[in-house]
Amino acid sequence: MKAIRAATYGVFYRLPVGMRRWIVRRAVPKYVVGAVCLVRDSDADGERLLLLRQPPGRGWSLPAGLLERREAPIVGAARELAEESGIRLRPEELRPAVPNAIVHARGWVDVVFEASVPASTTTLEVDGAEVYEAAWHRLDDLPKLTRATAKLLAYYGIGPLTDQPGPWAALKP
Repeated sequence: MKAIRAATYGVFYRLPVGMRRWIVRRAVPKYVVGAVCLVRDSDADGERLLLLRQPPGRGWSLPAGLLERREAPIVGAARELAEESGIRLRPEELRPAVPNAIVHARGWVDVVFEASVPASTTTLEVDGAEVYEAAWHRLDDLPKLTRATAKLLAYYGIGPLTDQPGPWAALKP
């Protein structure tokens, strides 16, 4: 089953972005809502962030995924965090990020939540199919990020795009 799942993800992530969006829109015809987790290392005073390397493996991203039908965003965020990193938190242990919802062009909405866990006592578990690797990274020394992750992190003043023009610039004091 794991091999089939890995092959399916491999094929899906090799498709052009437009085709992947088309497939997702057919499965979720009205709109696409994702749940995202910004997980900081409480041992490092929040100066480290949990990132994942997922297929096709060209950049690092945040734990995230699409909500299931009728699933509350906070429940979906906790579920995705557990599925992709092995970190099991109850929904009430997550807190809404500010801003909580990021609306992207083309009908995509990310609902973002934050959490802090001690990296020293937190075991990261990945399945090797949906996620290749999970690791903690210093905010001042982030690895190559996916473009979507870099854009999303900019809303929170994190990463390489924070000083560039974009919709996140309106949120700066």
